[in-house]
Amino acid sequence: MNVKVSNVFSGIFYFALFFLSFFALINYPGNAVVYIVFTIALNALLILGFTKDKIFFDTFIGIFFWLGYWLKLSVRVAFMGGEFQEPVGNFNGTGAAFDHALIVTTCGVAALLIAGLVRRRYFFSYADAAVRARHESTFAFYKRYRKPVLVLFFALFAAVGITNVIFGIYQRGSIPRTFLPFGLNGVYTWLLLFGMASVSAVILDCEFRIKNNPYLVSVMSLLECFVSNVSMLSRGMVLNGGSLMIGLADNAKKRFVRLSLSYKLVIPVIFAVLFIASVFVVNHVRVALFFTYPYGNASVDVHPEKATVSPGEAAGLLRPPLGPPVRGPSLYGKITNAIKGVKVLFIDRWVGIEGAMAVSSYPHLGWDLWKRAWKEKFSNYGTSMFDREILKYKYLDVHMSRYHFINIPGIVAFFYYPGSFLFLFISMFLLGLLAAGIEFIIYKLSGANLILCSLLSQVVAYRYAHFGYVPAQSYLLFGSLLLNVLIIYFFDKSLCYRNRKNN
Repeated sequence: MNVKVSNVFSGIFYFALFFLSFFALINYPGNAVVYIVFTIALNALLILGFTKDKIFFDTFIGIFFWLGYWLKLSVRVAFMGGEFQEPVGNFNGTGAAFDHALIVTTCGVAALLIAGLVRRRYFFSYADAAVRARHESTFAFYKRYRKPVLVLFFALFAAVGITNVIFGIYQRGSIPRTFLPFGLNGVYTWLLLFGMASVSAVILDCEFRIKNNPYLVSVMSLLECFVSNVSMLSRGMVLNGGSLMIGLADNAKKRFVRLSLSYKLVIPVIFAVLFIASVFVVNHVRVALFFTYPYGNASVDVHPEKATVSPGEAAGLLRPPLGPPVRGPSLYGKITNAIKGVKVLFIDRWVGIEGAMAVSSYPHLGWDLWKRAWKEKFSNYGTSMFDREILKYKYLDVHMSRYHFINIPGIVAFFYYPGSFLFLFISMFLLGLLAAGIEFIIYKLSGANLILCSLLSQVVAYRYAHFGYVPAQSYLLFGSLLLNVLIIYFFDKSLCYRNRKNN
């Protein structure tokens, strides 16, 4: 009897889902029906992101929301007494408070689900999209100059990564140590975040038209993710690397590319090894550069003098280790801290349910709060409006003149600032359609490059999940996404024009 591997994993997943849901339900302090509906909504959002009619935004928003809302809440309620590591403001832990937070979350998720169903029915789906002609001029250029292109690409991401480490142009947890002229800091940021990964997506798309199992380029793309994320002191290699792998798998399925069993085994293993290595390297460097703990108290010393911690990281990083580290931790201590770090990374790192708890429990919701939130300006100093007014979080009394630590409410909590369920539902519904429109534009301008669609849709979904700090500046991210795709589009058009002129 033949048993598909996917069916085995699906069975394990559903068993674990039922097991965790059961223990969370019997320990949930509020109304059981509220938790059940919350569970159905979040898991439906996740599962629909892997169906035939999904788009990549569906996949990634489902993953981010499932991790940030359902998994985090269920694990903490089932096994940790409903205690959360991240701050939750005025949330008092009563059954009514839990119910309110879950109803807010379910309302936002329901709107995304309906937006996805509308998109499937009336707008756009990869299942119905024709396998149309791609950027033929770009492919011809790559095929002719394949070796020089690969050498230059390797040199580019190596040079950007090394110089970023040396000069500190863009690193998570730190303000820039070097300010380059002509806006080059922004160019570095774009390249590190998704610019060079976009080049990987274009190269991979071309490479799969030459050979079915491009080991070299696949490993090179993962190596770029590793170098860029270590250079940024980011443990998020799984984001770009994972989105490239998901896009690669969908591209192979859509284009009828037969991937060998060895390729399916070797590339994920290399990805996993590089990701784990990046987490350990970045954790070590972060501790060495940013934090030193005196004997068991909560004070911290940070280098350089001012630091910006990315969303969700501050509370996890600003925790004193267990016991006084006089001569450095033992091997057992290192392993214990590593396990705790992995737990934080995979359960507590994701933005979500704590923001819904804090905002749903805030006594001064209204349109005035909503308007002031949109007026928030970015600064390398101080903290966010969400921290100051809703969480009233002091980051262990660290001097904010030296550090820049922020928490983020997440998009569901942010659009509940006015205190209106109707406004939250309509906003999330429109935002779901907007994301689908963005992905459709990426699909058209990229020459139906599914790998690039996966990468950039992950960027959009990640921004949605981590929405709430300086929201008015979201145009910078979406503008850079559009510019990124236009560069790829016009590069192909310029090659096409040159070819016609030469002929």
